[in-house]
Parts: sequence; structure tokens; C-alpha cells
Amino acid sequence: MSARPHIPPVTADLDPLALRTVIEAHRLHLAGAPGGQRLRLPYADLTYAALEGQDLSEADLTGARLQGALLRQAKLKGVVLFGADLRDVDLREADLSRADLRGACLRGANLAGASLAGSDLREGQIARQDAEGFRILRPDGPEGRSEVAPADLRDANLAGAMLAGARLGKAVLNGADLTGADVTGADFTGAQLRRTVIAKVNLADAGLSDVDLSETLKAPPPIFYIDDQPLDDLVDAHEALCVTEGRSGAPLRAEQVDFRPLRTLKNRRLSGLAAPDSIFFGMDLQGAQLQGVDLSRADLRGANLANADLRGARLAGAQFTRAVLRGAMLGPLTIGPGRVMRADLSHACLRGADLRGADATRARFLGADLEGARMDGCRLVGAELDR
Repeated sequence: MSARPHIPPVTADLDPLALRTVIEAHRLHLAGAPGGQRLRLPYADLTYAALEGQDLSEADLTGARLQGALLRQAKLKGVVLFGADLRDVDLREADLSRADLRGACLRGANLAGASLAGSDLREGQIARQDAEGFRILRPDGPEGRSEVAPADLRDANLAGAMLAGARLGKAVLNGADLTGADVTGADFTGAQLRRTVIAKVNLADAGLSDVDLSETLKAPPPIFYIDDQPLDDLVDAHEALCVTEGRSGAPLRAEQVDFRPLRTLKNRRLSGLAAPDSIFFGMDLQGAQLQGVDLSRADLRGANLANADLRGARLAGAQFTRAVLRGAMLGPLTIGPGRVMRADLSHACLRGADLRGADATRARFLGADLEGARMDGCRLVGAELDR
């Protein structure tokens, strides 16, 4: 395990002018021009910094705080981000080839189309020296730094990323989206890939010794059948039941169904649908009428549920990471005189979900993970939330 025994004091916040100055000096350094100086900002607080398209190749950002920073299309070749906090960073199409990302926290980061070819994402530790000796930094410690043991890429978006030759030994990629990523020659030895999306990923040439690949999500089948009946026919029948108020059609009640072959359920009328443990990953469900549905433990990561009617829905344990629930109706459903059924999102994962403008009146969120969720304007009157 790599370790760096000494940490200097945390760099003071840089004002925009000072940051532009050091970046310009770094540009001159990369060009070999007079007045150039390599950018060195170890342990700097660059939270939410706007650095799109900047060339920070070979810069030293050891232990830096970059949570929520904008680094889309940035050039970061050979950059040192050892133990850095990169949670929820926008790194789309960035070039991180040969970057030192040991022990970095990239949880929830967007790395779609990024290049991490030859990068080092193995575990690492940083110790900080004080009067009592050396201390290992921890994610919830007084410094507020992220975990610096295994590289943390939980729930990260790595769709289409270049990971050829990357060293990911013991990295945590649970819930990450690797759709279409190039992992040729990547070393995942001892890594955790639980619930990782590996659609259109060729793992044949990757090192997978002692890797947790449980519950990984592969590409959907062209057609999904239930008891020899095509799923689209069964969904049509259920919608007919809703539209005709029971005069025709038939209810759809099935578990562990992969709805992705349907591609979209936008504006469909599917009240009362029972599909616990089913897959709706990345699907378009905008404006769908889903009152009273049972989607307990369903995979709705990245799904678009904007303006959907989910009153009284059973969503306990469902996965909503990065899902769009903007304007969704998550309030109670009246089922009779003086009787209502509340939307239940107990123990649901809503990390990074967009709930702006949603109505979650009296909804249950006990045990739910709302880290990074956008809740502006979300109505929570009478909702059950952990204190």
C-alpha cells in the first residue's frame, strides 16, 4: 500500500485571480516558455472550481478538494490526484491518461467519454503529521477529506470511458456505469464491481482475479418474455386495463423483469403495475401514470421520471441514483373515504437524484440515502425523514 508520511498545511483558498495566475504559469511551463512554473496545489480547496478545458497536465493536486468541480474536456495527463476528493466532479471527455488517482474518491463523478488509459487507481493512504505524530485522513474526519484507502468510484459514470491499461486493483466501482467502456488490459484485481453496468463491455482481456461481479447489469435482451408472452404485449394489456377502468386488458404482475427492451414508457398509463426487483435503468418514464405501483427494490438509476405520477407508489429499497424526479408526484394516493396510501421510499438510494419541484407530501424517506440529491422546491410537508 502506498503512503506519503508528511502533509503540509492545507493551502488557503485561492481567489479567482490567483488561480488564473498559477494556471497561466503552468501553461508556460508545459510550453517550455520563460516564466513557466509547474502547478503545485497540494491539499488546496478547489471545491466547485470552474476549470473546463484547462490544461493541468502533470500538475500536483495531491489531496486537493475538488468536489463538484467542472473539469469537462480538461487535459489532465499525468496529473497527481493522489487521495484527492473528486466526488460529483464533471470530468466528461477529460484526458486523465497516466494520472495518479491512488486513493482518490470519485464517487458520483461523471467520467463519460473520459480517457483513463494507463492511470493508477490502486489503493493509497495519506498520513498527516501533527504534534501527536502521524494520522491517517478519513472521509468524515475534522479535515473533511474523502476516504483515501481504495479508489472510490461508486456510482460514477464511466460510460464510453477509455480504461485500457488502467490499474484499478481493489478499487470500489459498485453501482458505476461502464457502458461501452474500453477496459482492454485493465487490472481490476480485488476490485468491487457489484451492481456495475457492463453493457457493451468486453472483459475478456481485463484482469478480474478476486473481483466481485455480483448483480452486474449487462446489455438488455432484444425482447423480454414472461411465460412465452412478449413484454410489450403484456404492458399494452395492463395499460388497456387502466384506460378502460377494468373493462378490458389484464394486470401485469411480475418480478425481476427487464423493461429496458421497451426503451421508453413515457406518458404510459400503468397504475397498479407490480414489478418489484425489476430493471428500468436509464429509461424514459416522463409523465408516466404510476399511481400505486410496486417497484420495490427496482433499478431506476439514471431513469427520467420527470412529472411522473407516483402517488402511493411502493418504492422501498429502489435505486434512484442520478434519476430525474423533477416535478414528480410522490404524495399520498386516496384509495377510499378517509383512506390514503403514502409513497414509500424507505431505504431507497436517491444519491444525486433531481427532486426539484417534486411533491413528496407525507412520503416516507426513512433510511433513504439522499446524499447529493437536489431538493430545491421539493414539497416535504408531513414527510417522514431521518432526524
